[in-house]
Amino acid sequence: MKFKQRLAVFLIILLVLINISLFVFDRSIMPTLLAVADGEMRSKAAVTINNCIIKEFGEDFNYEEIIKVEKDSEGNIVMLKADTMKLNRIACDVALSSQNELKKIGQVGLELPLSYVAKNNILSGFGPNITVKMQPIGYIETKYVSNFEGAGINQTRHRIFVEVKTKIRIILPSNNNEIEIIHQVPICETIIVGKIPDNAINLDMSSAGFSIPNK
Repeated sequence: MKFKQRLAVFLIILLVLINISLFVFDRSIMPTLLAVADGEMRSKAAVTINNCIIKEFGEDFNYEEIIKVEKDSEGNIVMLKADTMKLNRIACDVALSSQNELKKIGQVGLELPLSYVAKNNILSGFGPNITVKMQPIGYIETKYVSNFEGAGINQTRHRIFVEVKTKIRIILPSNNNEIEIIHQVPICETIIVGKIPDNAINLDMSSAGFSIPNK
């Protein structure tokens, strides 16, 4: 057999082996890789959003300034009013801060050892690393959730949560996946002394919040 013929056979066999390897990788490794990347990026995104919420609300949020408690001449609570403008401003800061930090994570990405993806303890720490990157997509939305519950005689516990929702695209060398991140953090808890009427308990904070497109 001539050299050119042997070379052609070798190349054909090599291409077949490469295609088989890619097929096996796509069918057996890729689903696991996507699941691991999903969990790692979801965790990183949640921690990032949590830190942004704590930072912004730790600096600017004061319950007595945000929620006004109105009483009648006898000292009975007649209404609770939320300072929607200030809530919107803080929500905007949270959304912008979260967006910027998520972009930074996405640009740097993270590296997953192939042995970790394959869950092989013997080969742990060996083998090539697979780079996973992330891109925020759609919108990043910030809203508030208000909750009242009894805390004793004429006492009501009021909790306020902030919820951030966004979507991210996990980018792999040969595939990608989109996941939704919804992270809710309690930002305050206070005890209101006095009987609160139903219209106050149904404090509507749905008008407060902020939404910006991911660019």
